[in-house]
Amino acid sequence: MIEACIFDLDGVVVDTAKYHYIAWKALAQELGFDFTKEDNERLKGVSRMQSLDILLEIGGKQFSDQEKLAMAEKKNTLYVSYIEKMSPEETLPGVEQFLRELRKKGIKTALGSASKNAPLILERIGLAGWFDVIVDGNSISEAKPNPEVFMKGAEKLGVLPERCVVFEDAIAGVEAARNANMYCVGIGEPETLGLADLVIPGFNEFTVEMLLKL
Repeated sequence: MIEACIFDLDGVVVDTAKYHYIAWKALAQELGFDFTKEDNERLKGVSRMQSLDILLEIGGKQFSDQEKLAMAEKKNTLYVSYIEKMSPEETLPGVEQFLRELRKKGIKTALGSASKNAPLILERIGLAGWFDVIVDGNSISEAKPNPEVFMKGAEKLGVLPERCVVFEDAIAGVEAARNANMYCVGIGEPETLGLADLVIPGFNEFTVEMLLKL
């Protein structure tokens, strides 16, 4: 009964976490404190402004809303300068083949990401044409674990939520999929993504046939 697959972007289709981390770390250092890779784990699946709030909490800093908007824009400008140089080689292993298989089977596809830069990233890695629908941070008002991004994806595809499968690498994303009443495949470690219906290390050895047998 699977009619559609909805993919998160970062950590599922492509790994841009390293670029987010470099940009957030640069902002933290400018503000006078360090931001570690362990700290960065707290930002997985979280919106830009919420990420900034977490960063400032770590540094013990407080700023006005206007100042925070300027900081978020500065971080994003730095991040965009990195992703503009991305290439198809940065697509995670097995993803493009999996998308090709879905197209052959007539299964619809959507991207459901909090990233406002999702269209640019898909263009740079050459995958924009493999998604029937793109729902990104520019078209949603609620962050995961709110299911808005996935519900909008299903709505735009014209598919009932219970006939959608979500692919996610973050706890908040898995929770959002469950809140949307969608089957969820976690990409990563079972210890972290235990709430997902199935957890796989990646798409390298995972096929659409295997998905349809679930």
